[in-house]
Amino acid sequence: MSLFLKLANRFPVCGRYVAGMLAKPVLAKSPTTLADMPGPSAVRFAYDLFFNKGISRLHELQLEGKAKYGPVWKARFGPILTVHIADPALIEQVLRQEGQHPIRSDLSSWKDYRQHRGHAYGLLTAEGEEWQELRSTLSKHMLKPKQVAAYDGVLNNVITDLVLRLRQQRASSSRLLVRDLAGEFYKFGLEGISAVLFETRIGCLKTDVPKETEDFIQSINTMFQMTLLTMAMPKFLHKIYPGPWQRFVACWDYMFAFAKGHIDRRMVEVQHKLARSQPVEGTYLTYFLSTQKLPMRAIYGNVTELLLAGVDTISSTMSWSLYELARHPDIQAALHREIRETIGDKPIPSAADVAKIPLLKAVVKEILRLYPVIPGNARVIPDKDIQIGEYIIPQNTLITLCHYATSRDKEVFPNPDSFQPMRWLHKDNNFHPYASIPFGFGKRSCIGRRIAELEVYLALARILTNFDVRQDIKGSVVKPMTRTVLVPEQQINLQFIDR
Repeated sequence: MSLFLKLANRFPVCGRYVAGMLAKPVLAKSPTTLADMPGPSAVRFAYDLFFNKGISRLHELQLEGKAKYGPVWKARFGPILTVHIADPALIEQVLRQEGQHPIRSDLSSWKDYRQHRGHAYGLLTAEGEEWQELRSTLSKHMLKPKQVAAYDGVLNNVITDLVLRLRQQRASSSRLLVRDLAGEFYKFGLEGISAVLFETRIGCLKTDVPKETEDFIQSINTMFQMTLLTMAMPKFLHKIYPGPWQRFVACWDYMFAFAKGHIDRRMVEVQHKLARSQPVEGTYLTYFLSTQKLPMRAIYGNVTELLLAGVDTISSTMSWSLYELARHPDIQAALHREIRETIGDKPIPSAADVAKIPLLKAVVKEILRLYPVIPGNARVIPDKDIQIGEYIIPQNTLITLCHYATSRDKEVFPNPDSFQPMRWLHKDNNFHPYASIPFGFGKRSCIGRRIAELEVYLALARILTNFDVRQDIKGSVVKPMTRTVLVPEQQINLQFIDR
């Protein structure tokens, strides 16, 4: 689910997230303060960001920034100063000094919307003690292996429909081609999180997707597009140029209404059962939250945020996994053998089965190294100055952790641009533990990691037992692009051949 929850890490303001990667380095003999730290001018950075490279290449700018300035550099975007860190040991220093209530970048426009409508904060928007209480409540249900394993039946029902949809989609192609895998897996991710939250199906995998579900998907996409813009705009501009803010509000209004409708229906069913002294069964998360004495307002806020937060993670990880496995048929064949040896003739693997397939875990780990869903993360240390390497970073400075750059660092990972899942199975590998941390670290790590991994493992295992996945003969190399999260820059189209 951070899968469902990674969202909070996705939206540092564009300048916060990327500032400072391009001009000639300014080298100091013995730098110790921000004044001595290298980095580009604001003008040069803005030119390169908007006219030279473009926002979609932000992940590549991390690599260029590290090459030009070293592992630490600064940049300014308007009034916002950002320190960028692209070294695993230095990232570890930051994360180990972040305190009891770690702070990511401020999701200001998300918070503005909640204040505007009087909605409660959820885990993605809350901070401080409020965040700690929500985190503690959710972790009781989302980080315990036994609790997570109980979702395998719910998720397998969704995966059954996914396999059927893949068969239907390829039927329209003489080459058994499924087009736009990321779009298909986006719907799968939304259907899966809905099943976990409500134990209700919303029709994403049907031949004709219900209009309210299509509208919800469009609302998520538009809200993501408007997030960076509304955060970058001063509030007074909302009245002068109201379009972006109005679209942003309309999207959130629809998403809250969508979630509230499903929550209310499920809670009415629960109350009717309790009134008749009937047992209430099920593992869905909304019911769990209701048993924790949270007010309904808080349940609406949390479930709405959880509902949208993990969809991109599932879509991206599934798409890139099958893309790379299709390009490396030897690895796909080895994984298929391992899956078959583990599950035997069982048509549907369980959580216990996929936990025994080391190559499956290694494939997903390698995909998240090559294509981290969140290419950069942000932290703010509010109460103290900290030392990072040779620099003293003042309190309240925005720090961007460049995960894409560290996960493709040739000093850490030999042949860093190559898909080599076997690297994770070598007992003597000594990769720095902070070089690839796609789910974050510590208290701010993705709370939905276990559910997300289970969903991906179960889906990949089932797809590969049903299909030999091959490259499109007309296909080309697909590169990632940054659209807040890391996504394919063009459609991934693959052949699905019956085994």
